[in-house]
Amino acid sequence: MTDRTSERTCDVIVIGAGTAGLKAYKAATARGADTVIVERGPGGSTCTRVGCMPSKLLIAAARTAHQARNAATFGVRTGSVEIDVAAMWARLRGERDRFVDSVLEEYHAIPDAQRVHGVARFDGPDAVTVGDTRIVARRGIVIATGSRPLVPDSLDAVRDRVHTNETIFELDHLPRRLAVLGAGPLGLELAQAFARLGAKVSVFDPGDTIGGLTDPEANEAAIDALGREIDFHLGVEPQAAPADNGARLSWDGGAVEVDLILSAAGRAPLLDDLDLARTGIELDDKGTPLFEETSRRCGDSRIFIAGDANAWRPVLHEAARGGRIAGDVAAGGPPSRAIPAFAVAFTEPNIVQVGTDFGDLPDDARFGCARVSENGRATADGHDHGMVRLYADRDDALIGATIVAPGAEHLGHLVALAIDRGTDAATFADQPWYHPTLEELLQSAARDLAGIKD
Repeated sequence: MTDRTSERTCDVIVIGAGTAGLKAYKAATARGADTVIVERGPGGSTCTRVGCMPSKLLIAAARTAHQARNAATFGVRTGSVEIDVAAMWARLRGERDRFVDSVLEEYHAIPDAQRVHGVARFDGPDAVTVGDTRIVARRGIVIATGSRPLVPDSLDAVRDRVHTNETIFELDHLPRRLAVLGAGPLGLELAQAFARLGAKVSVFDPGDTIGGLTDPEANEAAIDALGREIDFHLGVEPQAAPADNGARLSWDGGAVEVDLILSAAGRAPLLDDLDLARTGIELDDKGTPLFEETSRRCGDSRIFIAGDANAWRPVLHEAARGGRIAGDVAAGGPPSRAIPAFAVAFTEPNIVQVGTDFGDLPDDARFGCARVSENGRATADGHDHGMVRLYADRDDALIGATIVAPGAEHLGHLVALAIDRGTDAATFADQPWYHPTLEELLQSAARDLAGIKD
């Protein structure tokens, strides 16, 4: 410590004031810990600023336009559908800013003495420096620094045409032609939204799956459903070059010119400035700390990691829960319990994965299936694409599911609850499933899994 550096001691340090960081701070203080939170930016979560909330606002506008255009299917005539682009973006940003303000209110409600602004760097396994101040933690340090979007080097020649989720919501127009690089949940959601708002959308991915799906039957169903609105180019890594008023993407067998490119090729944890080498904790081959799920503790250290910074289940509910766990355990609380994984892509149909991933199923796993086209409520509402796939162990206890269906975001919660409670397929099928509902898809799949015949 130099003569210019002051030192401060507290119980818990939280680095980052996004979703995970704020939950960690509240959990630690609830245990009576003297907690300091360090934030380098304005605060606020990725979800509210540039993630799940603005994307859902765009999806809501796109869904409305899509329903209006397809009203004739039900004998309803609406006339031509026009989009007031300025009004659409104004509503999106206005609502987005309201969500951001609510998070910032939570951040600014933290006493000034407990908030430190600046870049935190580790100065050993139990201390960080922020500017000229060294802060020592008596109990633990929680890393909750979030992540940043990745932009492939292959887009260097057309960077002026490239957006990520951190810039796409600041447009003042709608592209006529859009390329999306990455067929993960974010790429699919925005691709379908822009397609429904009138853009010609092409999605590229080097793999042969979409939405993170590993179940081949569900993947085929998802491609079939979304392919009605989006041009998919899977197994392709296009080369980009400038073109008149846009960019040209070319690959073996084809080329397309677009106005804009959305890079949805994944996100990387924001860890570079932390000087993790000074902590002594073990890192994986990408430089991300290894940690234990039920405590979020890194090895046997007093360092914890939560939210997108740990590159594990990078979704808001996991960030919030992980922050609570990390803050609580860092302050002296007990570890939590493991819960089923749960991921949703808010496309239409929704793409949902719950519990054990298809690729991790045991060799003796059992399967049950139900198709959307055979569900009365779905077809009445004009939906005929998708399926439910339930997975069980050798004793027929539910352990996972992949769902491509309308309303799958709700169906997935029921499956997650059943898995968490150790429910078997026959018991799951023997519930009061109301008719006609989409939930009956779960009953049909469970009956199929359990071998129950009508």
